[in-house]
Amino acid sequence: MSGTGNPYADTRHMYQVHAMFRREFALLPALVRSVPAKDTERAQAAAGHIRLVNRVLHHHHAGEDEVLWPLLLARAPRDIDPVVHLMEGHHRGIENILAETEALLDTWSGNAAGQDGESLAEALEQLAVVLFEHMGLEEKLVLPLAERHIFATEWEKMVADGAAAIPPDVGPVLAGMLMYEGGVDVLPSEMRAVLAELAPPAYAAHCERVHGTAAPPRSTEVGIGTPYVGITADADPALIAATAQVMRAYEHEVDAGRELRDLPSSR
Repeated sequence: MSGTGNPYADTRHMYQVHAMFRREFALLPALVRSVPAKDTERAQAAAGHIRLVNRVLHHHHAGEDEVLWPLLLARAPRDIDPVVHLMEGHHRGIENILAETEALLDTWSGNAAGQDGESLAEALEQLAVVLFEHMGLEEKLVLPLAERHIFATEWEKMVADGAAAIPPDVGPVLAGMLMYEGGVDVLPSEMRAVLAELAPPAYAAHCERVHGTAAPPRSTEVGIGTPYVGITADADPALIAATAQVMRAYEHEVDAGRELRDLPSSR
């Protein structure tokens, strides 16, 4: 049960996780382009950071794939199924781009060649745009559903399992990455005593080494900087159309002053 006594998921911290991802992934293309050609030392430092945030995103999505989507498909109204399937398709598309960036990183981090860096930066731009779209839709439609159909114990276990998959040696940096905009309250209560003072300087030192500043731009200050690429290429057009219909219906209900909890809950 959540701290408020509500038996269902408290998703408030997910918005801070998304703010972290928006900031970190939006900064990556410019980070790669800032590395001078043939400067393999800087390229390797940047590549290590990119691999870190890629890994965090992978584990974050793996938890949703294993827990969140199956539970929503089992419990939420069937009208919501297209939204869940679109989220699953987003994850597949994002994983494909992550795999592409990892392959490009292997080459670029070894030679810091200008053309290899530009190919990597373009892939990271595509990743950021698709990720921004995915998180925006998740915040608009999925998190309200989770607050009604996912129990707090299930949500908290999903979050805890994702955190357990992160190697301990990068824990302070990742905690500081999350605290940079979310503050100490975004951490699980059992971790605050250990990380509240340790994590912010760890992240600041990491940013100084990677970005050249201990205070990188916040999520509200960064932008994509590339044309909007839309839904991932492998998405079914019929699924996209069905999802758009669900979104229009949801927005109509909001405009009429009704909340999502007023929708039917049984299948």
